[in-house]
Amino acid sequence: MNTETIQTTPPQAHTPQRLPLLTLIVLAVIGFVLVAMETMPAGLLPVIASGMGTTEGSVGLFVSAYALGTVVVTVPAIALTRGLRRKPLILAAITGLILSNTATAFSSDVALSLISRFVAGAFSGVIWGMLAAYGRRISPPRNAGLSLAIVSTGAPVGFALGTPLGSWLGMTFDWRWSFIGLSLVAVVAGLLIAALAPDASGQGPVSETSEKLPLGRVFRIPGIAIILAVILTWMLAHNTIYTYISPYLRATSSTLTVDVLLLIFGIASIGGVVITGALLDRHPRPLLHTSVALFIAAGTLLLVGSGSTVVIVVAAVLWGVTFGGAAAQLQAALTSVGGENADVANSFLPVAFNIAIFIAGILGAAALTRVDGLVLPVIMIVFGAVALLLTILGRRTAFRAHL
Repeated sequence: MNTETIQTTPPQAHTPQRLPLLTLIVLAVIGFVLVAMETMPAGLLPVIASGMGTTEGSVGLFVSAYALGTVVVTVPAIALTRGLRRKPLILAAITGLILSNTATAFSSDVALSLISRFVAGAFSGVIWGMLAAYGRRISPPRNAGLSLAIVSTGAPVGFALGTPLGSWLGMTFDWRWSFIGLSLVAVVAGLLIAALAPDASGQGPVSETSEKLPLGRVFRIPGIAIILAVILTWMLAHNTIYTYISPYLRATSSTLTVDVLLLIFGIASIGGVVITGALLDRHPRPLLHTSVALFIAAGTLLLVGSGSTVVIVVAAVLWGVTFGGAAAQLQAALTSVGGENADVANSFLPVAFNIAIFIAGILGAAALTRVDGLVLPVIMIVFGAVALLLTILGRRTAFRAHL
């Protein structure tokens, strides 16, 4: 997009005075769809493999292809579309997501399915990159943190319910209905956004004496790199044990099953979002420090209390509460530091998140070939401690006292 096009983009007509609660809830539903769409194949490996006449390993690449699409496309796509109006852009991305996910639902060819998953991941990354800033821009400035918390609710709900529901639907009927169901939810959400959501301007307009920051310069804005480092280390600490929670439970004396533990974690995550929404506007920095510190405490309980079901449940609740608000807190930091380049800054978040997912899978698999599942909370503690140290080191440039 050239500078002239950006210059003619009209600014937002007025500062919003009321919180667009229904629109924010619909945006949270989109977040739920994105998380569920990415993780759902993991719960359907046997039935998809059987239905497509392939191996579970090949079906496992469905998750990798989705993550790869997010990593490769998100940042440049957000940079190229930064001057576009937000509502048409998110509707276009949702449409692309629906079409590509529906193609996966009806595909009988593994190669075509991997391509459609890559494309779905790309559209997912575009939506993630603008979701937080869009929700904040259509809300009153005094409710910036609350709007981010509401939009971010979709992610923990997706982790808590998306994969289990998709797995149940696929096992009960047919795995294709799991994908079709998510497409239908996305269609309804898209229609509601089209009917109800206010529009917002892009990242601009750019003045005649300035040019939009190149992608590399946005990355070099003071504070951006350290926020991304916190995202990478914190998500790595989380995803390693989340992905391999079954081997961890097998190494304990607990009778808990994976689905029950993850449900406890997911419900607690929603509580974490509520707490974050109440505190983020007024105390963003101490909230972040406390969240990471208690996340480490949860890892410690999972390690030293592995012989007690009660302790593991307490740890899962603490883990969920502290992790549930992580997305809102980190998106708020990126949005605040990014300023007029907030969308581009936020586009780095899903990239860092998906890189962490990729590394966590490799790290967890490598660790479990040598020791049992009790090594996983150790990894959680170590990388959580690194994340905490980074939040302390970045308190001046990255994690401001006020949004």
